[in-house]
Amino acid sequence: MSGIYSMLNSLSLKNFTVFSKTTFQFAPGLNVVIGENGAGKTHVLKAAYTVAYVSAWGKRDSGTDTPSKGYLEKSLAKKLRGVFRPDSLGCLISRQSSRVPCKVLVKFKKRAMRLGFSFNSASKTEVAVDPVPRSWEGEPPVYIPTRELLTIFPNFVSLYDTTELPFEEMWRDTCLLLGAPLARGDRLKEIERLLGPLEELLGGKVELADGRFYLKHSSGKLEAPLMAEGLRKIAMIARLIATGALLGSGTLFWDEPEANLNPKVIKLVARTILHLCRSGVQVFIASHSLFLLRELDILLKDKEFKDITSRFFGLHVTESGVSVQQGDSVDEIGQIDALQEELSQSDRYLDTEAE
Repeated sequence: MSGIYSMLNSLSLKNFTVFSKTTFQFAPGLNVVIGENGAGKTHVLKAAYTVAYVSAWGKRDSGTDTPSKGYLEKSLAKKLRGVFRPDSLGCLISRQSSRVPCKVLVKFKKRAMRLGFSFNSASKTEVAVDPVPRSWEGEPPVYIPTRELLTIFPNFVSLYDTTELPFEEMWRDTCLLLGAPLARGDRLKEIERLLGPLEELLGGKVELADGRFYLKHSSGKLEAPLMAEGLRKIAMIARLIATGALLGSGTLFWDEPEANLNPKVIKLVARTILHLCRSGVQVFIASHSLFLLRELDILLKDKEFKDITSRFFGLHVTESGVSVQQGDSVDEIGQIDALQEELSQSDRYLDTEAE
């Protein structure tokens, strides 16, 4: 039940990076952020992930049952620096309104979990929290970057924690989840159902042995670095399902799921995303792939997934910042140039074939 209450209802951004003032109204199922490179797609995912992470881990890391303003201000500032990697927090202020403070507010399904914070352009490592949530809840969120992480997994967490590495902190967070023990008990049936199509595509099962990942199949084991990069991304999802990190509740943030995947695999990824939504995971993806969006649109109209709620967000670069159009379908988010270019190329190709 706590997973339901910890779902994100909305994210409000004011003078945050490329956003002057906007509010994203999320669906409990699938949320798709679409836009050009540089339009802020990844920033939306990172901002929501930061708050979801602090909310989920707060009780354990603070050692208290009730959130405190002091702990949250320290924890949020630290997580923002780790996730966005700015020289200082003030660098996250919109360049066009640098004299106006940045404000971020996240509302959850459970009103008591509302969490907001602000900072100004002179801020180095500090934020001011208001409102302060009245309770800790939620499962740890999962963030999958555009790059697969299985090949860097060996000793990455210990190296990250003891040296200065130029990687975003979500890489460390996800490696920790990848290294967790396999789930057991009542969840196995659902895990096997979700894993079936993925393991069929991979041709085996993902296995962690001696600190390294392998694909175990009938003729032996294949080291993760020897797998195609696209398949390593599928293997990551399979492992996170097998450990229970992506099962039943919580949130998944996936930046460009289509990166380095061929159309056949993208179709399976789209179906897996919707299966995760149906199992109770709230999913957020950032994409500019027409193929993936079309596949999701086709599947959402199928009776198998008709009960999944979805929300689409179109990011449009303007002179005053990035504006957001949102709706329950791709048709409601305005014209995205990257998608139009793919459609235009298809038309030009058909015209040349007809000549």
